[in-house]
Amino acid sequence: METQTLIYIFVGISFALYIGIAIWSRAGSTKEFYVAGGGVNPVVNGMATAADWMSAASFLSMAGLIAFMGYDGSVYLMGWTGGYVMLALLLAPYLRKFGQFTVPDFIGTRYYSNVARTVAVICLIFISFTYIAGQMRGVGIVFSRFLEVDVTMGVIIGMAIVFVYAVLGGMKGITYTQVAQYCVLIFAYLVPAIFISLMITGNPVPQLGLGSMVNDGSGMYVLEKLDESLQMMGFGAFTSGSKSMIDVFCITAALMIGTAGLPHVIVRFFTVPKASDARKSAGWALIFIALLYTTAPAVAAFARLNFNDGINQTSYEEAPAWFKNWETNKLIAWVDKNDDGVMQIAAGDAFVGAPEYTGETGALGQQVVSNEVVTDNANEVYVDRDIMVLANPEIANLPGWVIALVAAGGLAAALSTAAGLLLVISTAVSHDLLKSTFKPDISEKGELLAARLAATAAIVVAGYLGIYPPGWVAQVVAFAFGLAAASLFPAIFMGIFSKKMNKEGAIAGMVVGLAFTFIYIAYFKLMVDPAMNTAANWLFGISPEGIGVVGMVLNFIVAIVVSKMTSAPPAEIDALVESIRVPRGAGEAHAH
Repeated sequence: METQTLIYIFVGISFALYIGIAIWSRAGSTKEFYVAGGGVNPVVNGMATAADWMSAASFLSMAGLIAFMGYDGSVYLMGWTGGYVMLALLLAPYLRKFGQFTVPDFIGTRYYSNVARTVAVICLIFISFTYIAGQMRGVGIVFSRFLEVDVTMGVIIGMAIVFVYAVLGGMKGITYTQVAQYCVLIFAYLVPAIFISLMITGNPVPQLGLGSMVNDGSGMYVLEKLDESLQMMGFGAFTSGSKSMIDVFCITAALMIGTAGLPHVIVRFFTVPKASDARKSAGWALIFIALLYTTAPAVAAFARLNFNDGINQTSYEEAPAWFKNWETNKLIAWVDKNDDGVMQIAAGDAFVGAPEYTGETGALGQQVVSNEVVTDNANEVYVDRDIMVLANPEIANLPGWVIALVAAGGLAAALSTAAGLLLVISTAVSHDLLKSTFKPDISEKGELLAARLAATAAIVVAGYLGIYPPGWVAQVVAFAFGLAAASLFPAIFMGIFSKKMNKEGAIAGMVVGLAFTFIYIAYFKLMVDPAMNTAANWLFGISPEGIGVVGMVLNFIVAIVVSKMTSAPPAEIDALVESIRVPRGAGEAHAH
């Protein structure tokens, strides 16, 4: 059976499964829409959390970034993994014990202020839309290649599918859909990794294969061979980094702390019956997440080895089929700088920006690029880093069913997180703004309708951001983590662990942290010439991906200073904080 037919079958079956589950578990009440009725088993919730957590950034982009950044890319692994542990230990059980639906609910009640609740909603919407832009771009890339449409049409198809099961099913539908999506995405990630590890090293365990010898008779280890290959082409060694220590620290810390402030992950801990189950589901989720995260460095190294060997110094006329396939979708391109008909990979950009084709073909049949060619380096190949995991099975010449499986897995990863984020946005609008702030007398039916309308509007905005994203998938997602670290995390942390923090301090801190971080990221990613986005121009040498740590420090300082200058919280807030921190117990600390 042809690979394309297999792709249609695999993707079609997985979509039918997701939509079927969404219809079967359709939410009938606001509690089911927001927190799946609060009765989800910890193991099931752990699997759903893992799917929610492992987005297109984890599945598609992280290994791609590591493949091209090498050691520098490990900040994504360290930050996201460590951050999940931090969330599970520091925040999740306490928030679950508090017993509300959402993060703005916690902030609004803990800081006894609808203004604080509204500021939290604004922070949450900034974070979620930044994050979801990466997911929709991931969806667009998968569809563009495997359904043979352009990226824009791919995003639109993805929007339609997310609409069906997120808007209909709510959290109840999403929870059980995400369990299925986790099974699909982890199987799709591990199968090609095992195949490729066997082919390159003879070891079926990718994590061990990364430290094994290449079975080509050279007597070299995988990383040793990769270092040699890259250095021969003018790149730095895969195992050495170029980022400064402060930037590595700040990006890792921003990703860790941002994880602990991510609203779509936190809300998952409200779906289990009691506080002790929140810890259990966090532990299960960590196990499910570790399966992919420990495999990613091996996938990155194998993909880069195969990529280099597959096309470097190969004539375009003899280029492998996978190169032509991805070239059609403008996600890889070649420009013949020296007119020798041979593709050459080297350090630097082949031309300015992503490929813009003239619609014509050159003498050798390649797509003619209208971009300005960069002449100060020898590199002739442009590759979108987000394609590496998807292209990996094709590059390694694996069977068609493995390629089809990876297509289904990539979509599962992107759609599961997109759905969780859309739910958070819709809940923030319907529950936190309408029900709790502006229209407390709204009926349950009206609130549910508002949630679905908000999710619909969010899908449209998310689709636009997916078509015009401000960076690679993992980079866009890193910005969301920075915003979460700078805005929500300090307010949540101090809300649990400091009785003295009052509403004025929390509000001022969130506003300053969010504004500083957002302006810094927007300035370097959207306003200045890309050539200016360098360590020499960054504040303290900290990149936009890591600036959330500075925003967080500003948040804490402003919040503490303002709280000392204003009146202390009322006595009932002291009692509320004390009850949240009681270590054992399943009941809700507070309800309203």
